Amino acid sequence: MNFNIADHLPEDFHHSSRVWIYQSDRLFFMSEALEMEAVFKDFVAGWNSHGTPVKGYANLFFGRFIILMADETATGVSGCSTDSSVRIIKQIEEKYHVNMFNRQLLSFFIKEKVEQIPLSQLNYAMENNLINEDTLYFNNTVLTKKELLENWIIPLKDSWLGKRLGVGY
Repeated sequence: MNFNIADHLPEDFHHSSRVWIYQSDRLFFMSEALEMEAVFKDFVAGWNSHGTPVKGYANLFFGRFIILMADETATGVSGCSTDSSVRIIKQIEEKYHVNMFNRQLLSFFIKEKVEQIPLSQLNYAMENNLINEDTLYFNNTVLTKKELLENWIIPLKDSWLGKRLGVGY
């Protein structure tokens, strides 16, 4: 799997651009992903903060992760504009019958595909060698474009989760 996400991010967005990652509890079907392209395009075209357009970006990655980005060097994102981004994610949840807000599901790259493990099952997964300290983990806590590029897909041992499991930094 190609993890070079930089090829799919806007080059003209500042490295401090804010990022929000929403993870689906299942893979989207190709037909759903194609429908979402139009939803994302419309959302970004109408994304405003106090009447001023937000320089925004939205895309689906690996069939499971919706990434929204706002370059605040042009216009800051207000509470209302953040609320509008949450509304679009909630609409996607309803339309496609997915959960995009379950922070108890963690994603890893296992056996050549993205797999999810419930937080409550992490110790079991470690003990049974389903994952280890070198397993790639999708760190959805990143907040900026720079962090997205450098710290989104990282070995478990390099993440906050690795520290919690006693295998990290």
